[in-house]
Amino acid sequence: MTTITKVRNKERNEVGILRERKQWYDQVPRPYLKKEKRTTTILFGGLTLIQDSLIEAALCGLGYKVKALDCPDNTSLQIGREFGNRGQCNPTYFTVGNLIKYLKGLVAEGKTKKEIIDNYVFITTGSCGPCRFGTYVTEYRKALRDSGFDGFRVLLFQQQDGLKQATGEENGIELNVRFFHRLLKAIFIGDILNILAYRIRPYEMEKGTTNKVIANCKEKIYEALLYRKPLIPVLLSCRAEIQEIKVDWTQVKPKVSVIGEFWAMTTEGDGNYKLQQFLESEGAEVEVQPVTAWILFLVWEGRFDTKRRINLKEYDRGKYGLVGKKPGHKLMKLAIGERAVRVMFQFYAKLLGLYYYELPNMDQIAEYAHRYYDNHNRGGEGHMEVGKLLLNVIKKKANMTISVKPFGCMPSSGVSDGIQSFITEKYPEAIFLPIETTGDGAVNVYSRVQMMLFKAKQEAKKEYDEAVLAKRQQQIHLDEKVASKHSFKHVVACSAANVLYDH
Repeated sequence: MTTITKVRNKERNEVGILRERKQWYDQVPRPYLKKEKRTTTILFGGLTLIQDSLIEAALCGLGYKVKALDCPDNTSLQIGREFGNRGQCNPTYFTVGNLIKYLKGLVAEGKTKKEIIDNYVFITTGSCGPCRFGTYVTEYRKALRDSGFDGFRVLLFQQQDGLKQATGEENGIELNVRFFHRLLKAIFIGDILNILAYRIRPYEMEKGTTNKVIANCKEKIYEALLYRKPLIPVLLSCRAEIQEIKVDWTQVKPKVSVIGEFWAMTTEGDGNYKLQQFLESEGAEVEVQPVTAWILFLVWEGRFDTKRRINLKEYDRGKYGLVGKKPGHKLMKLAIGERAVRVMFQFYAKLLGLYYYELPNMDQIAEYAHRYYDNHNRGGEGHMEVGKLLLNVIKKKANMTISVKPFGCMPSSGVSDGIQSFITEKYPEAIFLPIETTGDGAVNVYSRVQMMLFKAKQEAKKEYDEAVLAKRQQQIHLDEKVASKHSFKHVVACSAANVLYDH
């Protein structure tokens, strides 16, 4: 061995290249058992702030110890980058960093790491497909280990299959009808409060009133869910408060629909540059996507796949597919489930004063999208982004559409930057803006939004002028009844124009 080789090997050994290395693997965590229900705190997060809060109350009302984490911020992002693998998508860094930040806060309060590992668990969702989303749970465990919380339990809630743990069949969460009823109730009511807030806030006459009223309603509903009080009187009380908010519907504002990757379009913090707040500050009305729509999409997937497999001959060792699976029963259950979701949502919507709001028709979205994007292609939002943009343009649901997704998101970037460009060529009136988030570069994003928003404002003004001509009046005089009315029939995207048509 030459002197040069010896020196080179010595240097390599010092940096660990020649040392024996062990391949890291995802260890099997301890299960979360029923006996831990009253002693172990379940941590979660990832939906809107209102929904996370209401879910916390709903599950605490069932006897669980539950804590919703705060909305991830840039500090969470930095912690996630410090302990996570390179090349992960933005939501991973934000959410895993947010969890570690919370656990470090518990240490600062005086809890030992052993106490935290023994008495806390984190629950997150998972799925599969052409997306880094499938590796989230492994990234959580890797980052927790590297940050000093090795052995901290992470439970995986599969979107299609329910709660799964890496070992054993028993778990401390009873997935029964009561559990899902309370969970869905919190999600639906959270969606409705968010829709009302984003619909009313841009037109409020006294700034801050909407946020104050919605926050008060959230607290009252939280208490009702927590202590299992009758909910209907509380919702009616909230409706009365919301209807007292004074609004000026003569303000012409463009309606901007925010679509894209689920977490990026749902979060309300630094994860999407506080996009919703920025749009409102620039004079827009924001249309958010309800979490309920994702539930309907999962139901549609189950129905679509089952129908396809029924007709696959010589599949599953039979003349037709799904031998011994009773696909007819499954389709019936899915139909009943979808109907239940829509009825429950509209029931709570009417109680809270949300009228003329229709949940998306998944068959219609699939039909429109399939002309450009095959419904069999899965991952992320699947074909929904394409379908939503088409319906926003053709049905005049929004003046502008923004698709927000993490940097390098394969399903969403491929859709938005590829197929959507063809659609905008075919429909030149479409105002569409794709945005990739990285946690930095907010100024560049805001500049791009402002440029496209200028076009959307012109489109909204055009819709309003056409409504004025159609109603043959130069201005609208809103009486007290109309001024407190927060729902109007949909004719065009601009709310001020819809008020004219409906007045």
